[in-house]
Amino acid sequence: MTSDARADPKADPRAERTRAKLRRALLDECARRPLAEVSVAALVRAAGVGRATFYLHYADLEALAVDACADVVRDAVDALHAWRGRPDPRSAPDALLTFFAGLPPHAPLYRALLSPGGGGPLGRVLHQDLRARSLAERELVGAPEAPLIASAVAATFAGVLADWLHGLLDATPEEIAHKAWRLLVALHATRWDPDR
Repeated sequence: MTSDARADPKADPRAERTRAKLRRALLDECARRPLAEVSVAALVRAAGVGRATFYLHYADLEALAVDACADVVRDAVDALHAWRGRPDPRSAPDALLTFFAGLPPHAPLYRALLSPGGGGPLGRVLHQDLRARSLAERELVGAPEAPLIASAVAATFAGVLADWLHGLLDATPEEIAHKAWRLLVALHATRWDPDR
């Protein structure tokens, strides 16, 4: 083990393998029961690790659940930025359609971490990552009001996603992908008049 791996536990491949086992075990458990019914004892037994090892990597089950769902956040951010050139304002990119189509199998877990309106621990991570990516891209092209639009894009997408997962928006995965896309394109296309 290098000194760098000891200094940063995330750089240690053994630690990453342990976290991967815990994430897999959590997703398997949550496929059978709600997150609120999963215990650390059952989880470490399923992952084949000790209870102390669990707490070495995660403060609690919610922290593990957010980490296990972090790929969903990355997929969402990537899906919203998976186009180049001028976007079609009517049709969502294929990556966004694929993203929404892949959500239903783990929807109960996402609902436990993403409250209506886009709050909750997963909502905070989604908002932070999406806002940072949107802000960077708007600043790169010199778009006006980059911080404001980046915040609006992140809040809009997180809110629509959460409300759809909670059944507050009646739409198929394909329909909600197109509707969310149109909202976000409209936000990006907003023109600003500094004198108004």
